[in-house]
Amino acid sequence: MNERFEIPARLRNTSLALIIIGILALVIGGVTLLGSSDHFEQTRFWIVLLHNSVFFLLMSVACIFIQAAASLAQGAWIVAYKRVPEAIGANVWVFGLITIIILFAIAFGFKIDGHNPIYHWVTPGNDEILKGKSSFLNPGMFVGFTVVTIALWAFVGRKFRAISIAQESAPKNSTKNYWLMFKWSAAFLFIYALTQMSTTPWMWIMSIDAHWYSTMFSWYTFGSAFVSGMSLILLWVVYLKNQGHMEIVSKEHVHDLGKFMFAFSIFWTYTWFAQYMLIWYSNIPEETTYFVIRQHGPYAMIWYATFIINFCMPILILMSRPSKRNYFTVSFMAMTIIFGHWLDFYIMTMPGPLKEHWHLSWYELGIFAGFAGVMMFSVARMLTKSSLVPSNHPLLKEAILHQS
Repeated sequence: MNERFEIPARLRNTSLALIIIGILALVIGGVTLLGSSDHFEQTRFWIVLLHNSVFFLLMSVACIFIQAAASLAQGAWIVAYKRVPEAIGANVWVFGLITIIILFAIAFGFKIDGHNPIYHWVTPGNDEILKGKSSFLNPGMFVGFTVVTIALWAFVGRKFRAISIAQESAPKNSTKNYWLMFKWSAAFLFIYALTQMSTTPWMWIMSIDAHWYSTMFSWYTFGSAFVSGMSLILLWVVYLKNQGHMEIVSKEHVHDLGKFMFAFSIFWTYTWFAQYMLIWYSNIPEETTYFVIRQHGPYAMIWYATFIINFCMPILILMSRPSKRNYFTVSFMAMTIIFGHWLDFYIMTMPGPLKEHWHLSWYELGIFAGFAGVMMFSVARMLTKSSLVPSNHPLLKEAILHQS
């Protein structure tokens, strides 16, 4: 079996080209947007960076969650391609570092006329609602939760990979590292519950619209990040298969990934509808305002596009068994889902500070390309550092014989 991966020239050049596009967009945006006298253009520069950094960070962290959930369930299906989510999760520190820099620059360095246009709670003025939330929404809590959260995510992502690599040199049939992974997975799910499933989406995203809140918001962002992470894993698995690697991965494994993409597209839709329904039917102005600008304002086209891309397309295309076993179909849907949930995060972040001054042009797409290039390059480099097949894993035989 071809167990070692070397980065093909085409993949390396493509990823570097995307990174260069992202850098150029950042530099040109810094000159034309940040240097503009238009306050909305200055805000646009920062909110686009926030949107992309948080999206790519949460998508990569979802790959750590997928490893932990599979470990606790003692699922063998993931073992055949576990090096892929490990490589993604081990690079959480890269996106975490970028996110910290951007979040802190916005929260503590970006003000217009003494007011922070993105995180209004930083400069509450005489706003009684923001003052009432100051016990949670304050600089100290923001810094503390952000640093501790990203540090823990980055540490566990690399820890999972280290445990997996250690299994390669362990005595045959040894289960020491298997159960060590089990314990760390349990610890990570506790960390994940207190961060992704609660506090960090509130602080990083929901606090952009600080007068509004939703008890479903963390579940909503989780659903979006999870299905994006699963789609990212599938893209890498299919790519490696096409390069002649991962011979033990069969259509049975791809079918499973397709089922997760389908199932969690439905789960995302459930949280999307539940959040919308619970707020809409209450008809409380401070709650419905969030949806008015998104559903009926200038963002309406993107609002409905996210529903079509993230629900209608998966349920129509991925429902049948043959479609989930066709490499082209699942790859197309994986790219579609990732882009659809990138738009979903766009809808979460942009309308708050930009209102009717919205854009989806060269700067937004250029920054997205840059982050995509960083993801491609960093994951590819990590994949080269070990065998693609965890040959000494206790569940490897079960993974090879897996039937979907």
